[in-house]
Amino acid sequence: MKRRDFLHLAGLGVGASVLQSVPLFGRDIGIEEALTPVDVALKKQMADVALNAAKSKGATYTDVRIGRYLNQYVITRENKVENTVNTESYGLGIRVIANGSWGFAATDKLDKDSIAKAAALAVQIAKENSRLLTEPVKLAPQKGYGEVSWKAPIEKNAFEVPIKEKADLLLAVNDAAMKNGANYINSILFLVNEQKYFASTDGSYIDQDIHRIWPTFTITKIDAKSGKFETRNALSSPMGMGYEYLQPNAKGKINGITTLYGDRYDMVEDAKAAAAQATQKVTAKSVEPGKYDLILDPSHLWLTIHESVGHPSELDRVLGYEANYAGTSFLTLDKWESKKFNFGSKLVNLFADKTQKGSLGAVGYDDEGVKTKQWDIIKEGTLVNYQAIRDQAHIIGLNESQGCCYADNWASVQFQRMANISLQPGKEKKSINDMIKGVEKGIYIIGDGSFSIDQQRYNFQFGGQLFYEIKNGKIAGMLKDVAYQSNTQEFWNSCVGIADQSDYRMGGSFFDGKGQPGQISTVSHGSSTSRFNGVNVINTARKI
Repeated sequence: MKRRDFLHLAGLGVGASVLQSVPLFGRDIGIEEALTPVDVALKKQMADVALNAAKSKGATYTDVRIGRYLNQYVITRENKVENTVNTESYGLGIRVIANGSWGFAATDKLDKDSIAKAAALAVQIAKENSRLLTEPVKLAPQKGYGEVSWKAPIEKNAFEVPIKEKADLLLAVNDAAMKNGANYINSILFLVNEQKYFASTDGSYIDQDIHRIWPTFTITKIDAKSGKFETRNALSSPMGMGYEYLQPNAKGKINGITTLYGDRYDMVEDAKAAAAQATQKVTAKSVEPGKYDLILDPSHLWLTIHESVGHPSELDRVLGYEANYAGTSFLTLDKWESKKFNFGSKLVNLFADKTQKGSLGAVGYDDEGVKTKQWDIIKEGTLVNYQAIRDQAHIIGLNESQGCCYADNWASVQFQRMANISLQPGKEKKSINDMIKGVEKGIYIIGDGSFSIDQQRYNFQFGGQLFYEIKNGKIAGMLKDVAYQSNTQEFWNSCVGIADQSDYRMGGSFFDGKGQPGQISTVSHGSSTSRFNGVNVINTARKI
């Protein structure tokens, strides 16, 4: 990938510091080679070499991850295809316990001698690390599954779709935007295929095939008189799906506002709407600061869930083991132990789920060979659980891992990562229009924007893409310069309404950063449109 394309992708809302850890700087690869799988029997042979070599050097536990990470990018601007890229990163990581301590080593040289040397190095590192131990690693029990496989239930492998078809789609998106008033548009299609093989001394040999897709764009509209400009990003979500995600006629409208993008996405229609909405934003009324009732669309609420619920419920942050990128957590163990810590209103039920079809975090087994599942984090407004992996489970009295261990590459060591964290839909039948009807003074917010949150995941501020004033139960026009401020506990206690299951949609990120050295993970957050009363709104306009 050329440097300008790297920076361009960063400019579409992805932080460059996070992108540096994406395994996209592998070797260039032809599409025919990318579509040729590695023989499972060969992967098992390589895994056995590592398992046996580590045991012979004194490891009491070993797991092996063989990873083949394929990425494809199609990058366009206005009427030009700027670049197309296919990359492959392929290698093997070995994690061991020796003398009660972890050790890890990795190699992209996959002959028997090189694998055995990497295994020996992992054991040597573990033994050296053990000199600093105060207590040995304690793993939750885990049964072996033998030889099993899991494949993402995609309908159409996006890597099999010709590049020209993808480029033509993006150019059609750009053309639709320009014809509807945009001055500039950048669009990208980003595809990921993780082919992961896991083996361990517990007796598991697990082969997984994971697919993800992210179609996105940024539209810019310039006001010729003032020179001011506004942008609108795509309302798509990255998804754990195949090319079937890109489906015409998947749009939906509420009060004439194009907003509904769920498990199918019409990119051309979104671009048309985005161009018109960016034009409206130029002349939109600047918001008056004050208290408002907020109606938050799932395309916006996913990010608030991610920052205020997902990160603070990661057990390593709770324990102070992890503070990179997002700090620690206000959800300390004493709050969980009390069994009565009030996180939100009785309507608020937030759950973790690594099995949700179409989500970015959906896998059959995590990177410790644990079968994935669903569990509660917040139940009727009360904190009831965290997110934990095998060497953390005993700390909160669990008999097994929750299956949320992940590494972003074969060369990275796996550690606790965020599961898909989602808000349960309301039980009462209620549409978005029903939610809006009950609001006298409010703002309807669509799409994610800038955000800020403190190092304990408590005090925060969130922006968005589109803002609509609500007066007496009706949409009264577009606003701009909107951000809301609250703290996590106050915000979730202000939740007074949640639309039903028919409105449930997922948002998410390809680039959830954590750790040092930094790693990224993919995670989705689902919700239905929700109402939060009496939230403080500020005006973010620059004073010139």
